Amino acid sequence: MDDQRLTHFSKGSGCGCKIAPDVLQQMLSGLQPQTHKKLLIGPETRDDAAVYKLNETQGLIATTDFFTPIVDDPYDFGRIAATNAISDVYAMGGRPIMALSILGWPVDKLPASAAAEVIKGAQEVCESAGFPLAGGHSIDSPEPIFGLAVSGLVALDHIKTNAAARAGDLLYLTKPLGVGILATALKKGQLQNNDYYKLIALTTELNRIGEHAGAWPFVHAMTDVTGFGLLGHLLELAEGSGLGAKLTLAQIPTLTGLQHYLDLFLIPDNVYRNWNAYSKEVQGVTGQEFMYLCDPQTSGGLLMSVDAAARTTFERKMTELKQEYWHIGHMEAGISGCVIV
Repeated sequence: MDDQRLTHFSKGSGCGCKIAPDVLQQMLSGLQPQTHKKLLIGPETRDDAAVYKLNETQGLIATTDFFTPIVDDPYDFGRIAATNAISDVYAMGGRPIMALSILGWPVDKLPASAAAEVIKGAQEVCESAGFPLAGGHSIDSPEPIFGLAVSGLVALDHIKTNAAARAGDLLYLTKPLGVGILATALKKGQLQNNDYYKLIALTTELNRIGEHAGAWPFVHAMTDVTGFGLLGHLLELAEGSGLGAKLTLAQIPTLTGLQHYLDLFLIPDNVYRNWNAYSKEVQGVTGQEFMYLCDPQTSGGLLMSVDAAARTTFERKMTELKQEYWHIGHMEAGISGCVIV
């Protein structure tokens, strides 16, 4: 029934419901720097997860991520939300070991059986990644909300942050852009069937490659591309590293057929919020490209900053592991923000 569609209960879809970056910055502006000697990575660099030093060789990764429905099928919603949350551990170069679920459910409007399907989808993703969904917490809420708190382990010399890129590094992306735009088309009943399958396939693809990349010393920095779009997460990486970035527009991958939805202006509201927050730091955007460059990605790909001298080795390893990748630009000293050519 149409009144049971999960996306009808949420204002935004998936990571498109995130608070706008400039508003979030205001909320966090009063926080004091963390000084605990075993907290290796806290909120200061806006990394994907926190890292706590367990001993001289190993760190504990902790993260949480949750959102409102991006699709109507409860099982697929659970799978997507779990995949998205787990990605933060991979983005730090780590291995997930356990998760707890976070569930908000309008119990007077949606059946408990649908919530059970959400949890089932998440559990199956966790099992496929090799760790348990060990419990969780739930509340009665006006919107369906689901996600995970994920713990992981990482060797201290494998930690990847978004603040360690070096001048001359090559930038790689592991998934095409456009998920938020497809989700908006779905919410408005205008998504074509074939594109629904693309949406599900992309958002349930685990970023396992991040654990491998943690062991590669030529990968200097890494983050995943989610609610702030490619531009937002790239600018965080650039600012944290004290560098600027140059992107080649023609090399940035987008989902096949995305132009159809751009022409219909089926754009998430957060595209405009992201662009308003970041446009002053970006040069070279002249047309519709801001719509996909700022598109909030749910369970998006990894953005990697790689030593240019190791390009052949990096690309060979990615191919051997059957991981798609696109070279989209490079990091550069002496400039700030992002220049698109």
